[in-house]
Amino acid sequence: MLNDNDFIKSCDVPGPTKEAIRAIILYKSGVTSNDKVVDCGCGTGGITCEFSQRAGEVISIDTNPEAIEITSKNLKKFGLGYNVTLINDDGSKALKNIKDIDIAIVGGSGRQLEDILNIIHENLNSKGRIIITSILIDTKIEAINKLKDLGYNPKIMEINVSNGRVLDRGVLMISENPIAIITASKR
Repeated sequence: MLNDNDFIKSCDVPGPTKEAIRAIILYKSGVTSNDKVVDCGCGTGGITCEFSQRAGEVISIDTNPEAIEITSKNLKKFGLGYNVTLINDDGSKALKNIKDIDIAIVGGSGRQLEDILNIIHENLNSKGRIIITSILIDTKIEAINKLKDLGYNPKIMEINVSNGRVLDRGVLMISENPIAIITASKR
């Protein structure tokens, strides 16, 4: 796993997804070296970088040109990216042209989650997996309801991570934002 502190960041671009969350996403995805992975809403590229080390192909999408630039810099910094395509476009537009997806990760949807999930559903192969991360309650509800409408049996877990900081008189636990990881597989 890549260290959170090693990523290039920007106050105008979300991320990177924290290390513990990336680890759970990787585990839940069941990624193999033959998989085509799409990272929709790539931010600073935390997910993209991790999957680049493990998947056959990674396609990362973000509407923010700065996010694409920072993801590119992070890939270069870690010596990755030979199998990554970066797309600076709206998620629903870019996804229409990506067929036979093994794993789709949605970390940002720009208020187009239902459209994005419709397109992913159409372009996901028969054994495809969807992973959605969310910090907003509304997004969690919208994702679960849409996945159910599409015939999936979604699962959700809420993760609360705290990291310790050693002080002279003890250890201070500093919590990060709780995040939900919603998973679904094609049946």
